[in-house]
Amino acid sequence: MAAARNPEEAGRGAEPRPARDGTPVSVDMDTAIVLLGAGVTAITHPLLYVKLLIQVGHEPLPPTVGTTLFGRKVLYLPGFFSYAQHIVKVDGKLGLFRGLSPRIVSSAISTIVRSKVKQAIPVEEAHRMSNREDLKASLRKVVKETTQEMVVQCLSRIATHPFHVISVRCMAQFVGREAKYGGLFSSIVKIFQEEGLGGFFVGLVPHVLGEVIFLWCCNLLAHFINTYAVDDNFSQAPAVRSYTKFVMGIAVSVLTYPFMLVADLMAVNSCGLAAGLPPYSPHFISWIHCWSHLSQQAQLFRGSSFFFRRVPMAAVSMPVE
Repeated sequence: MAAARNPEEAGRGAEPRPARDGTPVSVDMDTAIVLLGAGVTAITHPLLYVKLLIQVGHEPLPPTVGTTLFGRKVLYLPGFFSYAQHIVKVDGKLGLFRGLSPRIVSSAISTIVRSKVKQAIPVEEAHRMSNREDLKASLRKVVKETTQEMVVQCLSRIATHPFHVISVRCMAQFVGREAKYGGLFSSIVKIFQEEGLGGFFVGLVPHVLGEVIFLWCCNLLAHFINTYAVDDNFSQAPAVRSYTKFVMGIAVSVLTYPFMLVADLMAVNSCGLAAGLPPYSPHFISWIHCWSHLSQQAQLFRGSSFFFRRVPMAAVSMPVE
């Protein structure tokens, strides 16, 4: 009997080998990323759940009086922990995970789509830039890589948006205590029967626009800062450049937040849930109408913060002592 060429091959059986060009087979890696993504999604879901309820304007708890650093009295809306405790009181601890299953499916599909698209459109490997001249010359490369990232992001968003809509509607049911959207498959049938295929893509345009704007602003700002603001003579220049994109991502995410808010509100609007109907929300004829309404109400950043949420001064009159 002929012996196995490699003990590891004998133990693994017919496991796929790496490609001859040096590109490893990514099946196991994709599986690990899917599992990791599912874990992260589950852990962070209560945060997004509370955020969604704040976005739709649901404030079940009364504000409390607090003081600023300068001693001025203001009204604060409940923060994340108070809001989460309220959800637990109403629905129990498992209630914090309402709408989780569509998000896990969305995360898995996003991982698969990104992997397949990147294989079809390979991104050039990044090379370390050592001086300002190299960074200036790399602008064309930055544009090319950002364009490829944009294609990947857009295709991923289109593929996963139906599950985002289902998840948002499942979570928004907390407002009116409805049970219209239950399991994943029953929700798919319900949306298709009532709204057709278009119902799965409500809010897609502002979501894609926000992500595209975020991607281009983040990459280009990081490139220009690394090129013109970071001095090559500075000893920590490489370390600073490695964190520039991360910092820019935080800053740009604040500016593009209104797109995400409008996308979530459009996903709920006029779908039959209390959260998408008056008095919580008027009927929006388009996402631009929704944006205009939020802008007039100074609510374009509603839900962007979990703590120290002040009651808008126009909505209350503070008691004078």
